[in-house]
Amino acid sequence: MTATGLIADIGATNARFALVRNGVRNGALENVQVLKCADYATIVDAARAYLAMCGAPDVRAASFAIAGPVTGDHFTMTNHPWDFSIEQTRLALGLDHFTLMNDFKAVALAIPHLHETDRRQIGGTQTPVNESPIAVIGPGTGLGVGSLVWDGQAYRAIPGEGGHVTMPAKTQREFDVFQALHDKYRHISAERVCSGKGLVNIYNALRIIDHRNDLPDRSPEEISAAALDGSCTLCAEALRMMIAFLGSIAGNLALTLGAAGGVYIAGGICAQLGEAFFQSDFRDQFESKGRFQSYLAPIPTYLITHPFIAFIGLQAELKPFLCD
Repeated sequence: MTATGLIADIGATNARFALVRNGVRNGALENVQVLKCADYATIVDAARAYLAMCGAPDVRAASFAIAGPVTGDHFTMTNHPWDFSIEQTRLALGLDHFTLMNDFKAVALAIPHLHETDRRQIGGTQTPVNESPIAVIGPGTGLGVGSLVWDGQAYRAIPGEGGHVTMPAKTQREFDVFQALHDKYRHISAERVCSGKGLVNIYNALRIIDHRNDLPDRSPEEISAAALDGSCTLCAEALRMMIAFLGSIAGNLALTLGAAGGVYIAGGICAQLGEAFFQSDFRDQFESKGRFQSYLAPIPTYLITHPFIAFIGLQAELKPFLCD
C-alpha cells in the first residue's frame, strides 16, 4: 500500500502524467504534466523523466492508459513505436503494482464519476436510462472506442477497437474520397477518416479529387484553423466530413450497444472546435439510420469537457492500492 500513485494517459502524440493521493474523485491530482512521446525512446524513459521533474517521489503503484489493445504482457502501440513488456516496465520503475489498460477503458471508467460541469449535451430528448449500456468514442491522433455495461451491481468498462471498423460511404463524394485513399490504405477504417490523421487524409483526398495542387500540405491543426476562419473552403469541407463520419459511427455504436445510457464523445479534437462542433452535422448523422432514427433520437450524446478525463478512470482503478 502506498499513499502516492502514478497515473498516465498515453496517446500516440502526448503522454499525460500526474501523481494522485488517497481516493478517486476527491483525490488530489498533483504535478500534471504533458510530455511529447517522440522525445523519449521508451515508456520507462518518459515515466522516469516525469518522476524526476516531480522530485523523485516514492511511488510504488501506478496505472497507465494507453492507445491500443492490451491483450497480454507484451504491448505494441498502434500509432507510435513504443514496444514493451508490462512486467518489465513494472520492475524497471520499482513498482509493487502496475496496471496497463486501453485508453478508452480508462475513459469509460470515468463516466460514472463525471459531474455535470464535465460534459455538455448535444442532442437527445431523454435523460440517460439507469443501468443501460453507455458508449464512449473519441477522435484524437486515432479513434478510440469503449463502453460500459451494468453487471447487476456496478458498471464494468469494456475496451474495444471499434475505431478500426470499416467506414461506410453514404454519398458519392464520400465514396470518391475512399477511392482516393485506397492507393494508400487497403482498408478504410473509421480511424482513417475520423481522427487527426483522418482529417489530413480527407483533406488530401479532396485535393486529389478536385485537382487542387495549389493547396499546401497541412497539419490537422492547420486544417481546422483554416476551416474555422473561413480561409479555405476545402478545409471546411474536410472538417465537416470528418465530423459527419464521427456522427455516423457514433450512431452505429449506439445501435450496436443499445446505448440508452448515453453516448460520450472524448478526445481533444471536438472539444477544441468549440461551438463549431455543436453547429455541425454530428447529431443529424448520428440519428440518420433509416427506420431506426426514432430509436436513436431520444438517446443523449455528450461532449466531455474535462481536460484529463482518463485520469478520473485511472484514479478509480488505483484506489484500492492507495492508503486512505
